[in-house]
Amino acid sequence: MFAEYTRSVWDGVVGQTRAVDQLTRSAVSPVHAYLFVGPPGSTKHEAARAFAALLLTGHDEPDARPARLALAGEHPDVREVERTGARISKEQVSDIIRNASLAPMESNRKVMVLHEFHLLDAEAAARLLKTIEEPPPSTVFIVLADQVPPELVTIASRCVRIDFASISEATIRERLVAEGAPAESAAQAAAAAEGNLTRARVLVTDTGLRARRDAFAEVPRRLDGTGATVIALCNELNALIEGAAAPLAERQAEEATVLEARVAAAGERGSGRKQLEERHKREQRRHRVDELRSGMSVIAGVYRDALVQGRLPRPESGVQAVRRIHTALDALERNPNETLLLQSLLLDLPSI
Repeated sequence: MFAEYTRSVWDGVVGQTRAVDQLTRSAVSPVHAYLFVGPPGSTKHEAARAFAALLLTGHDEPDARPARLALAGEHPDVREVERTGARISKEQVSDIIRNASLAPMESNRKVMVLHEFHLLDAEAAARLLKTIEEPPPSTVFIVLADQVPPELVTIASRCVRIDFASISEATIRERLVAEGAPAESAAQAAAAAEGNLTRARVLVTDTGLRARRDAFAEVPRRLDGTGATVIALCNELNALIEGAAAPLAERQAEEATVLEARVAAAGERGSGRKQLEERHKREQRRHRVDELRSGMSVIAGVYRDALVQGRLPRPESGVQAVRRIHTALDALERNPNETLLLQSLLLDLPSI
């Protein structure tokens, strides 16, 4: 006889047993600041909301009103801050400092969730340090970052660090199936998502996924050393990438519809319309970069296979190709012109 499943605030956190254990213990006697470090789609965002719910309620029952609101990002004492530009500016930091100083509205604690703080500039980091070090007694900071760049090192030293790992392909596949996805679609999406559950949830409804990966895999065979071929390939791949945004656009349209219904019922004030629009723009940008990153990884895999199978006249050219692709992947972090980056890359790669 199977034990009855008990719901928890941690249900949205996937493949992060160690982090959940650490946070559950920490909630008994929390400190002033936590730093969640892990790649996109590792469910650290969901963990931040779950931890906030636990801090407000003292238990992991997700249906209690404070927990329900915190998990939905709607609790007045859980303030989530997302960047409005390419980096988190000193003006945004001023707003964070001001909000951190305000007393909680409903609870005895306020939680500040700061997203994408690997994009904090040095001046903004210096301004925020004192507040992170010594916030008001009722305020707890949860800082989220994909990695810890030099600008974040000092702030990181004032926080309890919680690490989040990439989610395994098997775990993503199982989660997608549990959410109702067909097994074959779940397997394809999990393989392409590279540990990112958020991306996998978009890809699982993407009927063009296999064709897009096949198109990238064909690139080394189609290269002939001419600029005309590179331009043609880039145009084709860019068109495929643009088409890949359709599932994301559908999900965003549903979110916008829900928001409009809420505005119609409760009014525009405090609706979060601007924040939603900004988040959608960031998601679209990230989706495009993720598609390009995934495609480049497929191309690198073709060269690695060719090296193993001895199909390259000059093996060193395959080694150089893989290195060149990894250099381009690193460059994506610096917000380049993706089309020029792709053109430059393909001009440097050998034909197979």
